[in-house]
Amino acid sequence: MAETEPASTASADDRYKWVALANTTAAVFMSMLDGSIVIIAMPAIFRGIGLDPLAPGNIFYLLWMIMGYRLIQAVLVVTVGRLGDMFGRVRIYNAGFAVFTFASVLLSFDPFHGGHGALWLIGWRVLQAIGGSMLVANSTAIITDAFPVSQRGMALGINQIAALAGQFIGLVAGGLLAALDWRAVFWINVPVGVYGTIWAYTKLRDNGQRHGRRIDWWGNLTFAVGLGAILIGVTDGIQPSGNHAMSWASPSVDGLLAGGVALLVAFVLIETRVAEPMIQLSLFRIRAFTAGNVAAFAVAIARGGLQFILIIWLQGIWLPLHGYDYSDTPLWAGIFLLPLTAGFLVSGPLAGTISDRIGSRGMATGGMVVFGGSMIGLMLLPVSFPYWIFALLLAVNGIGSGMFAAPNTSSMMSSVPAGERGVASGMRATFQNSGTALSIGAFFSLMIAGLASSLPKTLTSGLEHQGVSAAVAHQIGALPPVSSLFATVLGVNPIQHLLASRNALSSLSAAHRRVLTGREFFPDLISGPFHQGLVIVFAVAAGLSAIAALASLLRGGRSVPEG
Repeated sequence: MAETEPASTASADDRYKWVALANTTAAVFMSMLDGSIVIIAMPAIFRGIGLDPLAPGNIFYLLWMIMGYRLIQAVLVVTVGRLGDMFGRVRIYNAGFAVFTFASVLLSFDPFHGGHGALWLIGWRVLQAIGGSMLVANSTAIITDAFPVSQRGMALGINQIAALAGQFIGLVAGGLLAALDWRAVFWINVPVGVYGTIWAYTKLRDNGQRHGRRIDWWGNLTFAVGLGAILIGVTDGIQPSGNHAMSWASPSVDGLLAGGVALLVAFVLIETRVAEPMIQLSLFRIRAFTAGNVAAFAVAIARGGLQFILIIWLQGIWLPLHGYDYSDTPLWAGIFLLPLTAGFLVSGPLAGTISDRIGSRGMATGGMVVFGGSMIGLMLLPVSFPYWIFALLLAVNGIGSGMFAAPNTSSMMSSVPAGERGVASGMRATFQNSGTALSIGAFFSLMIAGLASSLPKTLTSGLEHQGVSAAVAHQIGALPPVSSLFATVLGVNPIQHLLASRNALSSLSAAHRRVLTGREFFPDLISGPFHQGLVIVFAVAAGLSAIAALASLLRGGRSVPEG
């Protein structure tokens, strides 16, 4: 006769799973919010530390403020996930909460100005990302340990809703908080972090399997340095170099990419030879796990750079053409992107709950079909679109993402042995974060390449037509397009900024100044070549969503029993 679990134990476990879900959801929301909140707040941040990020040589600070946080998370999540399997997922998770909060406090007390002030922020953002990695890598495993299979999709759906919602709510929150004080962007994490840390230390418990293995030092080192080199190479590749719009052909970027690939090959060889590897490569024999990671990686590439492309589209073209001042565009871009979050909020928990009953394959595959359809719709939009169509396509995009996210994660996490859930969660997060970082590099490269072929001539002739001297017009026209793209992200009129930095505005007539510094000159100038780049980017994203749909369709059932 089977032994019946005492009612008090079942009741305690039932209460605990909701505590675990609430705490990990708050942590993931905070971590992902911080990945995007600085994007909209960067104009206020750079004004606060007295640095012009668009000045020659300063693009480095701007790129690393954007990319550094994601890069660190991509590199570390597998390692800290493995540490969770070895020493306790809750222990590593709790430490991550404390580290994240400590870094948030130090970020808000930047004592320096100029480049030193920017390096202070980048450095402590690195520590913050380490704490965030510890949270993200172990939160999914903690939820998987706490919830039975019949409720896992619903729980992971809520958790992943918080993650994506944090990314897009951060865009709005960054604009609102920066209007008060740029330091408030970092203060917002402190009360949540302090409360969440105390709550986690007092309420969470390790109830998953733990293995007292030795650390695979060589595996950890080759993986972290190899993946880090590739992502740093991608980040450096979109920076201008000399007379070139980007640095892809530079020896340093080629060396980083080649060295990174070589180290990852060495990592795979090491993992097949050590007794206690960092990653059990045998996990990839589980069809649901491998297919889920392939699909998640394709989606991350398709969606990762989308946020920035949509922001540039809104801030650089659509909002100015519809009467918004450049300084107001960061906040309004975040507001106009909210339908994307709303679509995800509606579909995410519903998809997770339904997939608990009918399985993950159909829901995840359908989500990617919906997601790809929204990309095709965005590709067909004119540059100056009716907003209701844009909002509808964003909502559909969010619905497709929500239909995919929780079922895919639930399928992956339920397919692996219980003792490998920490590293499996870290691998899932690595594929997602690496895909996002690669996406930003790839999408920006496509946009910059398209602009570099036509913008210099168009910009030079447009400036000369408005009375700018030929020398200054040619000088501005020869600048790398990346500066103009990032200027729009910062809520700056690129033309006004470039002319003012060369003291060229004072020599122009009032009528020419009014045209050049107005809302329409730059959008009209950039619309054609920018739209060509948009079509390519959205077409690539639609193709990647098709790959993700196929991978989801090919996933099998759960290959490993609960244990």
